Amino acid sequence: MSQPVRLLIHITTRPGHGPQQVAAFERLAPVVRAEEGCLQYDLHAVEGDPERFVLLELWASEEALAAHDATPHMVAADAASPAFRAGPAEVIRLAAAPSA
Repeated sequence: MSQPVRLLIHITTRPGHGPQQVAAFERLAPVVRAEEGCLQYDLHAVEGDPERFVLLELWASEEALAAHDATPHMVAADAASPAFRAGPAEVIRLAAAPSA
């Protein structure tokens, strides 16, 4: 059985373009959250920096994440993001929490 996939994604927008990132997320989030295997998809602003965001994603499996990445709405979102982002997002895969 596949393990859940946890992602922390750092996003930086071009100066003054933070609201465009928020608007794009608000349009996309309901569609992504309805995808099979999506367990979490939440955008957070970085306090004190209107151009920085963190996206938290949790997927039921590697297969669910791969299917998500190939959806038409994600392909379109990725193509549109250079209009307001300062550069590519930094995707960090998180390991499962260590056992105590």
